[in-house]
Amino acid sequence: MNNPYIDEDLQALAEHARRFANGRVAPGFLERDQTRVLDRPLMREMGEMGFIAPELPERFGGQGLGCLAAGVIHEEIARADLSLSYINLLASLNGQILAEHGQPEVVQPWLEKLTQGQALFAIALTEPRGGSDAANLRLRIERVGDEYVINGEKTSISAADQADACVVFGRTGAVDSGAHGVTALLVPTDVPGLTRNRFDCHGQRAIGRGSLFFENVRVPVSHRLGDENKGFVQVMQGFDFSRALIGLQVLAVARVALEETWDYVAQREAFGKPLSAFQGVSHPLADFDTQVTAARLLCLQTLWLKDHHQPHTAEAAMCKWWAPKLAYEAIHQCLLMHGHGGYDRGPMEQRLRDVLGFQIGDGTAQIMKTIVARTRAGRQAVPA
Repeated sequence: MNNPYIDEDLQALAEHARRFANGRVAPGFLERDQTRVLDRPLMREMGEMGFIAPELPERFGGQGLGCLAAGVIHEEIARADLSLSYINLLASLNGQILAEHGQPEVVQPWLEKLTQGQALFAIALTEPRGGSDAANLRLRIERVGDEYVINGEKTSISAADQADACVVFGRTGAVDSGAHGVTALLVPTDVPGLTRNRFDCHGQRAIGRGSLFFENVRVPVSHRLGDENKGFVQVMQGFDFSRALIGLQVLAVARVALEETWDYVAQREAFGKPLSAFQGVSHPLADFDTQVTAARLLCLQTLWLKDHHQPHTAEAAMCKWWAPKLAYEAIHQCLLMHGHGGYDRGPMEQRLRDVLGFQIGDGTAQIMKTIVARTRAGRQAVPA
């Protein structure tokens, strides 16, 4: 694990997280996929260990350890169970939004619950009519006195039916106002008028996805995150952080799949030789091992840039489009190397299902490549 971005303290933190993940998270990996139940007691254990949003300031319940620290913990939990590591991902993304854009007296109790593993947050951005055009929202938020009234639907929301609160993006400006007419709100999920459902998804089944329905849902104006009509522009900056975390998340799954497969092909024999003696077996694994190592360094570099307050939008987008695709292809190759044992219901096929979702959600490869192009060539040179 030694590299320029991981010092001795972070190495020790990663080893601490791995011991916990191996002992407490990994044993329930397959069962949680079958039952589709998120283990709340285990989530609280993670909070007690300081593994949830450690990058947040101490005044908000975090440890002020930085984004790289969040990253090394995140990948160790993901090695054991990608679906459960969504707890870390959602906490870091939503925690940053609340800490930077919320009113302290409103968000502080929520942040303390979040870091202690006592609350799960969802981020409600995607709508039925489109996901990639994230600024073209139809959910309506209207101000009535000291409250906002919310009407509309969000869909494909991670942890929709399990979250205790959500960050909701909706339109407060004119219909054609684009990103500059969007406001973000903190909405507890137990408010009157909010209902939700759950999809039967291919993977990531412990965390799940579903829809949120808002019918005259009211929250105080104090629950606004950022300025009115500027929530999208302000709050979306936090997604650069989560994109790097997603990269580490899926690559961690690919890394453990590769480790297991190297061991397998070194031990299993064909024609009197270990499978690893055949270049048709060892070379594809070597190719993927090389690429996964390089992609992980890119993700760590992105978090290092964020910790040092340097631009990292392009790098974050690279992490998000490359890592999920690479991880899926690497795990697919590992599954094939295991033959029927890989194809049978078990860790390898579940890993394949789990990582596939990240090629769809949280920003497609096409959108990420457009972000890279605009960062390099300028927005005027790469119009919408």
